[in-house]
This record gives sequence, C-alpha cells and structure tokens, in this order.
Amino acid sequence: MSDDTDLPDISGGAITVEPLGRALGDRYLTYALSTIMHRALPDARDGLKPVHRRILYAMRGLKLDPKGAFRKCAKIVGEVMGNYHPHGDQAIYDALVRLAQDFAVRYPLVDGQGNFGNIDGDNAAAQRYTEARLTAAAEALMEGLAEDAVDFRDNYDGSETEPVVLPAAFPNLLANGSSGIAVGMATNIPPHNIEELCNACLHLIKFPNAGDEKLMDFVQGPDFPTGGIIIEPRTAIKEAYRTGRGSIRLRARWEVEELGRGQWQIVVTEVPYQVQKGKLIERIAELINAKKIPILADVRDESAEDIRLILEPRTRSVDPAVLMESLFRNSDLETRFAMNMNVLIDGRTPKVCSLREVLRAFLDHRRDVLLRRSNFRLGKIAQRLEVLEGYIIAFLNLDRVIEIIRFEDEPKAVLMAEFALTDVQAEAILNMRLRNLRKLEEMELRRERDELRKEQEELQALVGSEELQWARISEQLREVKKLFGKGSATGARRTDFADAPEIEDVPLEAMIEREPITVICSKMGWIRAMKGHIAPDAELKFKDGDGPGFFLHAETTDRLLMLATNGRLFTLQASQLPGGRGMGEPLRLMVDMPNEVEPVALRVHVPGGRLLVASSAGDGFVLPEDEAIAQKRAGRQVLNVREGVVAKVCRPVSGDHVAVVGENRKMLVFPLSELPELGRGKGVRLQRYKDGGLSDAVVFELAAGLSWPDTAGRTRTVTEFTEWLGARAGAGRTAPRGFPRDNRFP
Repeated sequence: MSDDTDLPDISGGAITVEPLGRALGDRYLTYALSTIMHRALPDARDGLKPVHRRILYAMRGLKLDPKGAFRKCAKIVGEVMGNYHPHGDQAIYDALVRLAQDFAVRYPLVDGQGNFGNIDGDNAAAQRYTEARLTAAAEALMEGLAEDAVDFRDNYDGSETEPVVLPAAFPNLLANGSSGIAVGMATNIPPHNIEELCNACLHLIKFPNAGDEKLMDFVQGPDFPTGGIIIEPRTAIKEAYRTGRGSIRLRARWEVEELGRGQWQIVVTEVPYQVQKGKLIERIAELINAKKIPILADVRDESAEDIRLILEPRTRSVDPAVLMESLFRNSDLETRFAMNMNVLIDGRTPKVCSLREVLRAFLDHRRDVLLRRSNFRLGKIAQRLEVLEGYIIAFLNLDRVIEIIRFEDEPKAVLMAEFALTDVQAEAILNMRLRNLRKLEEMELRRERDELRKEQEELQALVGSEELQWARISEQLREVKKLFGKGSATGARRTDFADAPEIEDVPLEAMIEREPITVICSKMGWIRAMKGHIAPDAELKFKDGDGPGFFLHAETTDRLLMLATNGRLFTLQASQLPGGRGMGEPLRLMVDMPNEVEPVALRVHVPGGRLLVASSAGDGFVLPEDEAIAQKRAGRQVLNVREGVVAKVCRPVSGDHVAVVGENRKMLVFPLSELPELGRGKGVRLQRYKDGGLSDAVVFELAAGLSWPDTAGRTRTVTEFTEWLGARAGAGRTAPRGFPRDNRFP
C-alpha cells in the first residue's frame, strides 16, 4: 500500500499532512484550555464563570434592578443566548436557577419569583413560568461597569461587547464559592461569610505580609447557606487554607425535643451543604428497613419553611448521642466537603491558591478598578470643566454672544476667535437652549466649577498615592460589610464549629435493645430468632422434609459464629435474624455460602473466648474468637481444608485437656497445651487413623471428667482417663463402655 504522501491532492492545496498523534494532541489541548478558561474554573477576581458573568450582565442590560420589576426567565435566557452565550438554553437556565437558590449560594445574585427548586432536590419550573431580577449583591458586583472599571471584549459574533471580568465590590469567589470539573483539573470552593472576608481583607491591606494563619483569625472557616456544624479540627482547617486543598467534615444540626412522660424525639433543623433532604430521608428509611440502626424506629419530614426532620428512637432508654453517631456514620447527616481552591489568576493561569493568594488577587483587582474609575472620572471632570469655563465666558459676555449668534454667518468661528474658546466650548454655547439662559447665574456656575476642581484635586492625589488608594478600598470594604455583614438580614454566620465527637466507635450493644431470643437453625439451613428463651424440648415447626439442626439461647446484642464445612467462619448479627413467626430465611441469603457447603456449628460469640476447630482429617488448632469476627458476607477462612476433607469440629475451649474420638471409636486424651493457637491454617494432627477420620473433639477439665447419657437415659461421668491419656497425634484406645453410639461428645 502506498504512503499517504503518494495520494493525489484533489483539494487544491487545502489538505495538510501531519502525524495523527500531534493533530489529536493539538486539538485536545485547545479543547482542554477552552474548558478550563471558559467553562469550569472561576476567575479569582470576581469569582464567576463566563456563563454567570454573562447572565448578570444581560440582566443589567434589561434593567432588572433589585427594586425594579421582574422579567420572565425565558426572556433573560434568550438575551444571554442570543447576545453573549451561544450554548444550550437549558444550561443557561440551570446556571440562572442556581444563582437564585438561597440553599445553594450564600449570597444569591438573582432574586427569583416562582418555583426555583427546593432543598428536597425538586427541579425548578420551566423558564416560561419563572421570573427574576438582580439582587443587591449582584448590583455590588457590577458597580462601576459604566465607568471603564474593567476591560470589555467583543461577543461571539462581534455585534456586542461584554465585560472580561466584573468590578466585584466584595470577594465573591469565597463568599459564594464555586465548583466545576475541567479537563485534568477541578475546583471546589466552599461559601464564606462576607463580614469575615472583609475583615481579613482590611487586615491584609494594613499588613501586606500577613500569613494565612493570621488571616484565619478573621476567616474562621466556611459559612454554608444551609448552616450545619463543622467538626473538623482547627489544625486541619488551617492546613487546608494554607495549601488550598483539604476536606472539611460537616454535620447536621440537631436537638432533643421532650414529649413528656419520659418520651423524646430528635429534631434535625439543618442538613449539610448540597445534601438533598428527600434523598437523605430515603437513605435513613433504608437503614431502618435493613435494621442497620435497630435503635431508630422511624423518620418523618415535618418541614415547612424551615427544615424539621423527626427521628424517633426505638425506646426512650436509647442514648440520643449514640443514635446520632450511628446516623452520622451511615447517612449524609455527616458529609465531607473536599476543598480545592483551583482558580484562574488574572483570568488566564489556573492555580491552586491559598486563602492569602485568593484575597490578594481580589484586592489587586479592586485597586485596578479604583484607578480605572478614578481616571475615567478625571476625564469626565476635565470635559465638564472645559464646558463650564465656556459657559462662564458666555455669561459674562451674554449680549455680545447673542449678537454673534444672530448676525454672524459662521458664529462658531467668530466665538472661538473673539473669546479664545475651544471647539468644545463653542459647540456647547451654540447648543445651549434659550430658556437655559435665565439659569446661567455666575455664582451657580462658579460653585459647580469649584466643586469639580476640588474633586479633581482629590482624585489626582488618589491616583498618585498608593496609601490613599488602599485607604479608599478599605472604606469601600467597610461599606460592603455594613451592607451585607452581620447587621443585615442574611449576614449572620450560619455554620458553627464544634470539637470532634468523643464517640468514635459506636458499640453494637449500645445500638440494640437487649432482649433474650432463641436461635433455631434447621438441618436445611433455615434460620430464625424467637423471642425469649424457650425450652429445648418445646415443639417447633419446620418445613416438610426438614428438621432441627442448631438450637441456642442468645440475646439480640450477640453475634453468632457459624463454621461451614469449607472451613469458613461467618458472623451473623442476632438482631438482624428473621423473626420466629414463620419458618425463617435461608442462611445462604445472609452469607455467601455455596450450595454444596453445609453449616457445621453455630455458636454465640464470646469476646476474648477461644474455639477448638478441627477437620475430618484429624487436623486442628485453637482459634481466638476475636480474630475470627468477619463483617462481610463472605466470612473469614480460618481452617484450611484440602479436597475431600471438611471442617468437622467447632467447640469452645474451656478446660485443660482435649478428648478426640475417631470414626473407628478410638479415643485419645492429651493436654491442651500441645495445640497451637492460630488465626488461620491447617493446624496440627490431633489423632492418627489407619482408616476413617475424626468424628468429634472436645476440651474439658481433666479433674471434672466427661459426662454423657447412657443407653438407659442415665448420665454417666468418667473421671479416670489414664488408659486414654497420651501424646497428641497418637492412635488412642477404644472409647469407654457406654460412649454414645453416634461417636459424638454431648
């Protein structure tokens, strides 16, 4: 096959040949840069992404002032899409909706009227039904746009211009936060309190070398719109602000509400940021149905304007703190906010910034805005002073000016020549209406001129003095703090701080009401738990063809250990066993036990206890129970068995000697000390066999002996084992007369 360069060029030179890797790389890099700069990352100066900036600017153009009328969101979206943001209308509307949600942004920039969604996770109504206008916070972000405060650029088709960045009277990046995922990078910045941010900026102006730790004396941490309680250690929060990355633990706010007669309930009044209340309730209901939090009886939503989630305990003896700790661990009542302050510096360079770097970028931007507005105002003053000087000359020579205008063919040139006027002054005099002549009083003109000259001198001093510039910025920040600080309706801090809880591991016993139960497992593996301790000889019902297998008394707070023939030990929670009204449920629905595997033993876990486990081949060891606990369905492999060998014995270790009996009815007794203690393994040989294998084994006190029922129904006790005593792995002697025919110890 010929090389690509040998192909005939039929494009007239429009085809360029380059390696595929380079072509894809260049194009993907272009796409990545576009995503980073124009979609996902906010600008450090005004804290906005292009779509949000364009929405606010378009609403300003529609004159949707905070005290003005509302307009349909469809009109706003159409204006944004048609003039500035040539993307999907739904994407623009979603961004608009978020700016209006007081549970999503700390200081909403859009005042919405209609259904703009709620904290339950419900979507906003269609844009043709909702209306919006700007808020005072949005107005503060755009103050100075008409005074050359920022650069403008052409829109996508060159028909309009749009601001590159907004003047931003307050550090909106930290005040409202931001989140986004770009190509190869992401950002996630939490909201903060404006008053704290302004105080930090004022300190940074006064002490330019102040570090992040000192600034955190003013910025305590995030201030989420939904409130909540931050329990992250102070040192971790400081490190997150120093590096720009970290995570912050946030919990719901709750309180205990007394109901009288010793009854109580828990009321959740604030949920963590970005947690949908509807999904949170669903998750808690799932935990109740799955019995993962047995001490919780019910959850219901009584929210109206404010959040009010009711959590009912199973009994009044439950510790509220323990109940909430279990919910914090298993639901979104506690979340982690992963902070990543990745922003665009000067609108071009993505960088993960510290708290100081973000505030510094904002202050430098404010200084640039101040200088541009001051120079713009100086230009306007110079133009007005020039016109005023012309008016004063005209007033002093009013009769001559009127004569020139009436009789001269070229009055403008004559005025300029006779009174030394500039073109602007002459044009202003000629354009002046006759009825304004009565208002041209010399004192009034001179007063306006003197005021403008004074303002001009002040502005010139401001432009020439960095100290005065920072003083003016400090004054502006104090005005912002007064407008949006704790004295305002929404300025008070909503998120509080608390120390990390002392309850790290909630014990199972604390979560479950202790009640006696009887655990019954059939031969076919159907298990159930009946209330109370019933007698072993009580009549029980089983499925046709099934019968009794294991029977033991326990409590709801217990854990059960079940050894299967494949050597795996499974852990069951007694509180999660099915009730005893029916036949129970198959064990295989609760644990991952293959169909060919059968249960060998079922016991109540004793903390600190030990078990003797052994296989049909006669190998075994002592297993510490605490090491055998498995929290997963697959259980834990404790006894290694080869093909053709099964686990046979699982008995508690309580004594000083081990008695082993084989299928050949030979018994061997040896000291328990000869068995190793292992967490997993094959074990060591307990008894030697020529044919057959192990039948049973038990640990007992040699001095107390062993007891078993004889054929007459009487209990026989053997205390003399001299004949059967020997070393481990011996063959043993025939079992004593009267030993049970099933070759098993009681």
